Amino acid sequence: MNETIVPTEVNALPGRLAALGWTDAVAAAFGPFAGSGLDPARILAEDRGSYLVAAVDGEQRAQVGGRFRYEAGDDPAAYPAVGDWVAVDRGSGHDDGPGIIHFVVPRRTAIVRLASGKRTVAQVVGANVDVVFVVASLNHDLNLRRLERYLAVAWESGAEPVVVLSKADLAEDAADSIAAVDRIAVGVRIITASAVDGRGVGAVRALIEPGMTVAFIGSSGVGKSTLLNVIAGEEVATVNAIREDDARGRHTTTRRQLHLLPDGGVVLDTPGMRELAPWDADAGLERSFADIEALAAACRFGDCAHDAEPGCAVTAAIRDGDLNASRFDGWRKLEREARHLERRVDALARAEERRKWKVVHKSVGKHMELKYGREA
Repeated sequence: MNETIVPTEVNALPGRLAALGWTDAVAAAFGPFAGSGLDPARILAEDRGSYLVAAVDGEQRAQVGGRFRYEAGDDPAAYPAVGDWVAVDRGSGHDDGPGIIHFVVPRRTAIVRLASGKRTVAQVVGANVDVVFVVASLNHDLNLRRLERYLAVAWESGAEPVVVLSKADLAEDAADSIAAVDRIAVGVRIITASAVDGRGVGAVRALIEPGMTVAFIGSSGVGKSTLLNVIAGEEVATVNAIREDDARGRHTTTRRQLHLLPDGGVVLDTPGMRELAPWDADAGLERSFADIEALAAACRFGDCAHDAEPGCAVTAAIRDGDLNASRFDGWRKLEREARHLERRVDALARAEERRKWKVVHKSVGKHMELKYGREA
């Protein structure tokens, strides 16, 4: 059996876990499980319910336990995500079948989006990330409205967002494109990079300190995996060429996975997400659209709809050329989506509560019938 790890040992875990981001803060969060006989581990990758985890002395496959599955139900966000720290029973050794994950350590940060499909549920793209590199390419596929969405999600995660404008060697009007991005990436550092000529790569690498976890997010083909390979100094992620007809990339990365860099630091590589819907966008929108939020606060009326009301600072800024109308439209669209999602989640919560009470009442009715018999 594995030796039980006690808190004094957990605070100074050696080797791979320290390199993967184990800190005193993580040790404190793991504290409730430290004397339980469960080992700390980090989720490196997930494949249809099977997880690759890294523990003190190596890697192994793992799966969630029955009680975990029962308590998590059908909420995807309750299950382990790549980057999570977990408490796992590893059995008699990492070669003796899969380990059993019993608990997820509370997340410090989380990149969350509305899951694709018909269900209204959250999907955790990555957990416990320090910096989110939002990658957009400086070729014909640069889309400012899409970049705004990614920035809203990045701000919402609790991590620090950084914009990386890749493929600078292919840019025809780099100065104009960078200026346009600068106008929408309010309060965000922007790095212009090229994996071909090396510009900006050092600036990106400098932000990935030993023990830190960073994530690369962006659409397919923007060069996330190529940048990762250049930073790592070896091919840790497969890359494909973009299509020449529309400059859009093919899906290359097929799963979320953590990569430990040779010189320290951990990178989360993610598949491209062309359609991205924020899950809980309020804080993200407030930070990502700080310029519009500041204007809205200066409107004459607190409930200004920024349409035709007198004293509207937003419409005045658009009229005077201080605010781009398309940026305002993008903000409005994300605001509408956030309110619509809020209503959907509330409606689902109410429906679930009604279902639970219906089950309770039915159970009580059966109990009373068994105890007193059916009324005539």
